[in-house]
Amino acid sequence: MKLGLQDRNKVIILAALVGVGVYLKVSDVLSSPGSGSSAPAAAAAEAPPRIVAESAPPPARTAQRSRIQSDEFHPVLHSKRPEDRIDPAKVDPTLRLDLLAKLERVDASAPGRNLFQFGPPPAPAVVKGPEPKVIPQPLPVAAASGPAQPLAPPPPPRIPLRYYGFTSVSGATAKTAFFLDGDEILVAKEGETLKRRYRVVSIGLNSVVMEDTESKHQQTIPMEPANG
Repeated sequence: MKLGLQDRNKVIILAALVGVGVYLKVSDVLSSPGSGSSAPAAAAAEAPPRIVAESAPPPARTAQRSRIQSDEFHPVLHSKRPEDRIDPAKVDPTLRLDLLAKLERVDASAPGRNLFQFGPPPAPAVVKGPEPKVIPQPLPVAAASGPAQPLAPPPPPRIPLRYYGFTSVSGATAKTAFFLDGDEILVAKEGETLKRRYRVVSIGLNSVVMEDTESKHQQTIPMEPANG
């Protein structure tokens, strides 16, 4: 019984070792550089080359670039037209001393500023013109001196009463007048004072004479019609 159990354990251990060996072998084969990169390399070799077409620049950018290039300064040593070109064989190399002597005799005392001399510029010349004519103005005539005229006194204030009628007793000369001060009715006889200021001097048929006791000024107040 013991021998059969030991044989069984040996078989299990041997099978496990065989499985581990197979796993390691397969892993080694799969991780080798030749086996892993052969397929992508072959696929890349069989695939046709990809051609990328370069897009042409837009017309606006091309026009701007040509305009910038045309604005650049390109110095030209000789004219492009044959008739404007100078023939070196026909140029006279003689030095004209007479022209140089004539240039030396030129007077350079004209007003200006020397570019090689530092300092403030000269003051501009003042051109004197004809002096303006001064026309004498007539002096204002002084007012005739004399004694100051006294100012007229202001008019007295108007008596604010309205006269609209009177009554009298037959056989008597005394009369009673009726006045209105706004909506208030005032009654007074000759010689009496209303509002402690206005005294009735005389009562007539169509008017009444009143005196302002403060200004001592008399005023005639006409009778107003009954419907007024």
